[in-house]
Amino acid sequence: MAATTWRDGHRLLRIHSPPLLRSLPSPNPKPRAPPPRHAKTNAQKMATSTSLAAALPSRVTSPGRRAALSCTTSRARPRPHPARAVSSVGPRCRLVVTCNAQAAAPMSIGQGTPVRPTSVLVVGATGTLGRQVVRRALDEGYDVRCLVRPRPAPADFLRDWGATVVNADLSKPETIPATLVGVHTVIDCATGRPEEPIRTVDWEGKVALIQCAKAMGIQKYVFYSIHNCDKHPEVPLMEIKYCTERFIQDTGLDYTIIRLCGFMQGLIGQYAVPILEEKSVWGTDAPTRIAYMDTQDVARLTFVALRNEKASKKLLTFAGPRAWTTQEVITLCERLAGQDANVTTVPVAVLRFTRQLTRFFQWTNDVADRLAFSEVLSSDTVFSAPMNETYQLLGVEAKDILTLEKYLQDYFSNILKKLKGLKAQSKQSDIYF
Repeated sequence: MAATTWRDGHRLLRIHSPPLLRSLPSPNPKPRAPPPRHAKTNAQKMATSTSLAAALPSRVTSPGRRAALSCTTSRARPRPHPARAVSSVGPRCRLVVTCNAQAAAPMSIGQGTPVRPTSVLVVGATGTLGRQVVRRALDEGYDVRCLVRPRPAPADFLRDWGATVVNADLSKPETIPATLVGVHTVIDCATGRPEEPIRTVDWEGKVALIQCAKAMGIQKYVFYSIHNCDKHPEVPLMEIKYCTERFIQDTGLDYTIIRLCGFMQGLIGQYAVPILEEKSVWGTDAPTRIAYMDTQDVARLTFVALRNEKASKKLLTFAGPRAWTTQEVITLCERLAGQDANVTTVPVAVLRFTRQLTRFFQWTNDVADRLAFSEVLSSDTVFSAPMNETYQLLGVEAKDILTLEKYLQDYFSNILKKLKGLKAQSKQSDIYF
């Protein structure tokens, strides 16, 4: 269950579902009267990790789905006090809480214990972006803790770099609180695995993490989102990102939200490697343009923003120097690789039909959700944003941002040199005496 308190700090509500719902009517509730004071001597003590774990949500409502929310607190002889609170957190997402509140022992959970400003928890530290965030943080002298799922040796390289690895699972809220003890800043790079339902980590897990961060007094929360997520409510992943943004903003946490367009690293497996291996490269017939950015630049700008008070409670967009179509990227890879690509084009209409077809079956709903995102990426859309104001805010020069041409040139130069060396070794091994 998630824990929150009355403003005077003397009443605790335990919420069994997260408060974000979409497309709800705009009621005009009567102001909620403050509850009677029941303060006790030990009320000001900090809640322990165990107490917070018990207060995290056991059920979470996804964006776009309505559900009744119940809030209860208890003491020896409860006296029910029906209450209803409604708070808007945006035009599509609303905070709706219906509860029968009963008197509870008050708990101070918002102050926290002073911690070093250099203490950072990176969530999703083994991912494409997460590992670059960890590397940058360590290079800049931060005390880095990495939250990773408990599995056989997935994060040995993080330990080798000098980070501390802690095991937790966002889909199991009771595992989260202990990872936040002694942490000043949370940098949330996590995302669900392809085989998981999108809502499991990207919504349910994030709600639990954010609520716990608020309860434990985390002083800064960095969240990575998707550019234009507010413009595509029909796409589950983008809708979840947008609602998570609004949820963070409504908590009162000191945050920085960073919307991203695309990673250069993703182009290696999608285009560069298949071209070198003479395999098919998949693309669409849509003129989508994406301003890809190197994850190392994303990580560097993130820590510039962390040190800049002007970036506090700001929503920033990070975009590369130029927006590229799929065909332009393929042409660039062909030129740098010195060979033609075997391109297989998938019409956007096929993606739409496949998405609608998978909606008919419950076990393929998640496939449909991911196809919806692919459909947006394959439509006539530009994933880019002017960066002049962001550069000025952060004090960064545009020339310091890596271009896609330079990134791919370095990759192909290195990989072709290695392939040439391997061929030379192969020829030598064929000589027998």
